[in-house]
Amino acid sequence: MSRHLISISLLSLFLLSPCQPIQGQASTQLPTASGEHRKTSEPYTGDLSIFDSPGRDERLQINRVMDILGISQGKIVADIGAGSGWFTVRAAWRVGNTGFVFAVDINPEAIRYIAHRIQEENLHNVKTIRSKGDDPLLPVRRIDAVLLLKTYHEVSTPVALLRNLRRSLADGAKVGIIDRNGNGENHGVGREIVIREATEAGYQLREQYDFVKADGMDYFLLFTMR
Repeated sequence: MSRHLISISLLSLFLLSPCQPIQGQASTQLPTASGEHRKTSEPYTGDLSIFDSPGRDERLQINRVMDILGISQGKIVADIGAGSGWFTVRAAWRVGNTGFVFAVDINPEAIRYIAHRIQEENLHNVKTIRSKGDDPLLPVRRIDAVLLLKTYHEVSTPVALLRNLRRSLADGAKVGIIDRNGNGENHGVGREIVIREATEAGYQLREQYDFVKADGMDYFLLFTMR
């Protein structure tokens, strides 16, 4: 058989053989959780003092929020996505010397800002935690109340974060999420998406409120563990 005919025969065998994937070839990965691939907003890295605008307490009705979360003397609170520490210090005043507040943020500048703030305000019941994007790194079974205030839309792995939060919650703990309706990229996320993701992470919606701002865009969701 000529060398030319051998080449044609080998080529025919190759073309007729079942195709096999090439080892190491990239493959399409399916999402591991419904919330993990949705659009999110870039975490804020600007001037943190903007969160201390005059009248914010009244606009957000933060004392009413803390009442609903059961934040009172002696409670242990987590402020996730603490930013400037605006809510941190208010929770610290509310829980008093017998309570404690964990100020959690992934941004090292926010952690430094809060550390300086609590020193200036002479608060001894606050600890800062530089967290991971999918884990708040809070102590186990200690937390009575959690608030994510206008930060949930920035969380890139929300289901994982909420799942990892579960181990830190005390019996009967309440988790509050305040955010605004949006598409994920415009510093807001639809409430139905938050409810779905929290449900997937093992939480149950207890209440939802619309009093936190008069424009009708903001919502306050209250969850407990199932």
